[in-house]
Amino acid sequence: MAAADAAGRNSRRGRRAVKTNSTKLAAVTGPPPTDLTRRAEILKTANSVIAATGLRSSLQQIADGAGILAGSLYHHFESKEAILIELIRLYHADLDRVGELALQRLDAADPAPVAEQITALGCAIARCAVEHRAALQMSFYEGPSNDPELIELTSRQPTKIEAAMLQALRAGRWSGDIRPDVDLPTLADRLCQSMLHVGLDVIRHKARTDDLAKLKCRIALQGLATDPPSDTDLDASAAFAAADSIINSWVDEEDDADLKVAHLRAVARAEFGRRGYEMTTIRDIASAAGLGTGTVYRIIGSKDELLMSIMLEFGRKVGGAWTQIVRADSSTVEKLDALSWLNINALDQFPDEFRIQLAWLRHSPPDSANPAWSFTTRIRQMKALLSEGIKAGEIHIDSPTADMLARCIIGEQWIPENILRQVGTRNALILARDTVLRGVAVRG
Repeated sequence: MAAADAAGRNSRRGRRAVKTNSTKLAAVTGPPPTDLTRRAEILKTANSVIAATGLRSSLQQIADGAGILAGSLYHHFESKEAILIELIRLYHADLDRVGELALQRLDAADPAPVAEQITALGCAIARCAVEHRAALQMSFYEGPSNDPELIELTSRQPTKIEAAMLQALRAGRWSGDIRPDVDLPTLADRLCQSMLHVGLDVIRHKARTDDLAKLKCRIALQGLATDPPSDTDLDASAAFAAADSIINSWVDEEDDADLKVAHLRAVARAEFGRRGYEMTTIRDIASAAGLGTGTVYRIIGSKDELLMSIMLEFGRKVGGAWTQIVRADSSTVEKLDALSWLNINALDQFPDEFRIQLAWLRHSPPDSANPAWSFTTRIRQMKALLSEGIKAGEIHIDSPTADMLARCIIGEQWIPENILRQVGTRNALILARDTVLRGVAVRG
């Protein structure tokens, strides 16, 4: 009997020990695997929902996509901001991993040729952008909420991939493969942003991610032009003169008959450009303008109507200029150069409108037709222009499809805004010429 009692006490002690150790282990290892799996599934769903419907996607939409009740989300995330923070953390962690792996390959004893290294890094960046499209959207604006951590994360620069790209370009400079007259830090920034823009659905469309990234790298390295044009020749073209004339005609034509309307439009432009169309409310605009919400509605109507009133003038100035340039008596290469000059000055003079149109470039709300950038028309015009250049022998490029090439060139003709601010319009044009027409690699 005593032996049985002793055995029972030892058994109870053993169970208590196991329970205590399990509790300690749980504290060390974190949530059980089922919770981690469900958390990952929610984040994956949130990424898809936000990428498709924009940053104003609700928790209910995310829950529906994940096949759970909205209340169940709070078991894993305390708020929508917590989901957004986790999504953009994962995005930056993935970009950092891509940069670190690229640097390791560059430091290898027998590294691959520089063009292969740049292309491999470009493809990895592009895959990351496609994988994290929701976070990519957030990176275009100041932040979808006032949460300090989210604001910090959305403004964080992808320094690891830029460092890796810069190191690859320096290796190319040392080996004699990259031209000596190109500013490498600016070029590295340009290439990284170009690869990240593969994540824009309207640019990638139906193309495979790697195919588009490789095409972008070929254009940047080799250039479109069969014979690299000089700045002097391009500056003297009829197409460039047409673009210059159009740019010089841009004056502030805002209707000053009603100063309140003009003030409201100016404030709305800044708010839409800073926050993005989706995350800006009429209340935000009213507050920034020092007006009541009811007054804003009476003056301009709905948010969509306010947006359209802002973008119609931008569309008239920029969209209509395309046709004039394309019809100029110039070569295809000269017309492509003039279109780049037009875009650079449009971004310089109308930065808010440019950022606003990203809403359409992401295929996210608003769903109404874009008055500023008829993308279907631009694609058709660009395909025709490129086809003429290829037939004439002016352009040499191996592209899987004409549609992919046209979308790629339209995207590449917009110089990133931070680069434009750093180097100015003239140097931005030279950068566009180097990365679209001439190529940054030394031609053999």
